[in-house]
Amino acid sequence: MTVFVLFALTVLPLIFTPGPDMLFILSQVMGKDAKAGMMATLGVCSGYLVHSILVALGIAAIIVSFPVLFDAIRYLGIAYILYLAFHLFKSVFSNKTLKIEQSTTAHPIRKGFFTALLNPKGMLIYFAILPQFINQSGNTVQQGLILSFIFIGLILLVYCALSLILGKIISNKPLDVQKQKWIDGGSGTLLTVAAVWLTVS
Repeated sequence: MTVFVLFALTVLPLIFTPGPDMLFILSQVMGKDAKAGMMATLGVCSGYLVHSILVALGIAAIIVSFPVLFDAIRYLGIAYILYLAFHLFKSVFSNKTLKIEQSTTAHPIRKGFFTALLNPKGMLIYFAILPQFINQSGNTVQQGLILSFIFIGLILLVYCALSLILGKIISNKPLDVQKQKWIDGGSGTLLTVAAVWLTVS
């Protein structure tokens, strides 16, 4: 159970970090309403569902056939987590602001699906971070699916909540820069702690 909790704490900062998924969903809210954002969220979750199945089966095959390759993936994943943490800390001292364009699409679920399916950050989470939390001696397919569903469930909760909140306070102003810096700094700290834990465990 501890592994699943740690995984949730590791990916949660990444979900809160602005990327193609979040920006698309928030653009739907600002262009229309909270319902459009939640519909886009369903599309994003369905896109990651495809990744879930492919990764769960693929990791299982790698562990059975190429255990050395799996270990290499683990260490690359730790390096990637530290890389993300570095850029989050870097953004704390940046003067850039986050701007969200107001745009709508007639098919938010379909657009959200392809946004998640082709999102590089999402792919790296599945292929570089998720394997860190899989025990090679257990049922790797089952573990992979559980971890994937945790990730998708968190995305559903966070993005739907953001859609509802933003839907009530829609404005043309950029997001509060100071609050975003606090989020980035806290996220970078959590990712650093997770990387250290994965290295020594």
